[in-house]
Amino acid sequence: MTDILIALSLLSGDFSRLGDEAARMERAGADWLHLDVMDGHFVPAITFGAQAVAALRPRTGLFFDVHLMIERPERHIESFIEAGANMLTVHIDAMEGDCLREALKKIHAAGKMAGLSVAPGTPVESVFPWLDALDMVLIMTVEPGFGGQEFMTDMLPKIAALRQELTRRSLDVIIQADGGINGRTIGLAARAGANCFAAGSAIFSSDNAAGAIARLRAAAKMAACQAKSAL
Repeated sequence: MTDILIALSLLSGDFSRLGDEAARMERAGADWLHLDVMDGHFVPAITFGAQAVAALRPRTGLFFDVHLMIERPERHIESFIEAGANMLTVHIDAMEGDCLREALKKIHAAGKMAGLSVAPGTPVESVFPWLDALDMVLIMTVEPGFGGQEFMTDMLPKIAALRQELTRRSLDVIIQADGGINGRTIGLAARAGANCFAAGSAIFSSDNAAGAIARLRAAAKMAACQAKSAL
């Protein structure tokens, strides 16, 4: 299973200096930069698009984990790939069938990683038919669209069910928990089976970002070890 990954959610950063924030978080020890793209339609909020991602790309060497919370994501995949995305994650509620299959193929053909996201109201089993074509499944642990929300503990069974299915099929697919991640909830998510964590407020609100990231990583590793020992 993939080592613990901390994906710094830039949604909680200072939007007047995102390039500086990205560089600062790289120095602080984040593994990925999690970029929430919102269009005001699929979710109520609006954030930024491919041009902003392209502007950030020269400012950091971090892996760009681009989360497309948008309608018709297939229309924008190429522009985000060109902007420098390393992984593109789309919502299963935004596309399905042949459209989703072609989108995943297009992402992989460009040499990028592909993820599929599950909103709180969507059954996790909906992604099971797609697991062989995925590098990551993102489990929303808050309602998509806004930062700073409380972690939804009723999403933990989804993470556990997904981990069980991946283990049953011997698939090395990353499970990302996105939303409300802090020093307490990261352990809950890791114990359930997540190994990648999109965290924002818990890090940006700290006076010591490097210390905050290190504490989150340590808490996740400890919880994962405890879960493994309990088997």
